[in-house]
Amino acid sequence: MAQLTYRPWRDGDDHVLLQLWGDAEGAAAEQFRGAFGPDADGAQQGAAAGDGGAHDGAGSAPGAWRRCVVAEDQGIPVAAGVVYASALHPQRHWAYVEVARDHRRQGVGTELLRRLREAAEASPSGVAALRSRVTVGTPGADFAAARGFSTLQRSRHVVVRPGSLKLPVFGDGEDSGDFPLVEDLATGSVELSDAVARYYTEINDWDPPAPISVGRAQQLFLSDAAGAHGAVVLRAPAESAFGSGVAPSKRKGRLRAFAVSYAAPSGAAADDPSEVLLGHEVRLDAEDARDAVRGLLALIAYQHPVSLELDDSMAALRATVEPLLAAGAAEQVGADTLTVGD
Repeated sequence: MAQLTYRPWRDGDDHVLLQLWGDAEGAAAEQFRGAFGPDADGAQQGAAAGDGGAHDGAGSAPGAWRRCVVAEDQGIPVAAGVVYASALHPQRHWAYVEVARDHRRQGVGTELLRRLREAAEASPSGVAALRSRVTVGTPGADFAAARGFSTLQRSRHVVVRPGSLKLPVFGDGEDSGDFPLVEDLATGSVELSDAVARYYTEINDWDPPAPISVGRAQQLFLSDAAGAHGAVVLRAPAESAFGSGVAPSKRKGRLRAFAVSYAAPSGAAADDPSEVLLGHEVRLDAEDARDAVRGLLALIAYQHPVSLELDDSMAALRATVEPLLAAGAAEQVGADTLTVGD
């Protein structure tokens, strides 16, 4: 093999590389391919394109700091690497490397990663640490492990079958005052946005996010651009400000759990699982959080399958879903995805 040369990204590189690489080795790789592009010098105000789900995902937004390096063999692009800033998780940069199959195990990926690390050290934020996402059992996962990346988080894509959970009894009108305990809520609700922001912060304490305002939460998780389609919440019974024994005032009970559904992709069948972000009020104790999540999941998955992204950090959701997986009432789709980093 002739000596490879390295250069910045140029327009048209994606067409050559995608033809050479073929199909992506997993969902994470497919997302990261969208991050390749010309170098950008924006500050970290840019958000990742995948910020609308349970993760600060792959892909970069206009204005975000980015460096992209391409490896050429006799003038033909055969590999590329990209590193870019994340506004949502500013303590590490996202990084991704992909090498054509016939050029692997020849040090090309290692050299690209070395150059990405140098670029990160010179970034405006001064952040040098990197993170990436890999699919278990792929060459990308093996490469990351061999280069010293450790697992920060495991994520699974799970589908819960209809009727897998018995519907709970949510209470009657006497318990809930004039307000139902289960309520459809507008995705623009300030109450919902605040709950989602605090939940995201809690389940990502392994890689602490920047502060998430109500407006930012709406943009990332609850907007039309994020694909949010609707939301339902589970509430506690309304309480009187004057204590027990006194009829509740005209106010709703506190929010316990929420489920945000996302629009189905084009061409999806009517019986395809609905993608849902399911979480809870973080101030609940562990038992109450498990009970609230289980009850709301039982409701939304009563007649239609539900698709969930299940992180190991989602303790309340895992407590409900993992027994379903063990019993065959839910199934994991695809291999585990790992977020790995320095």
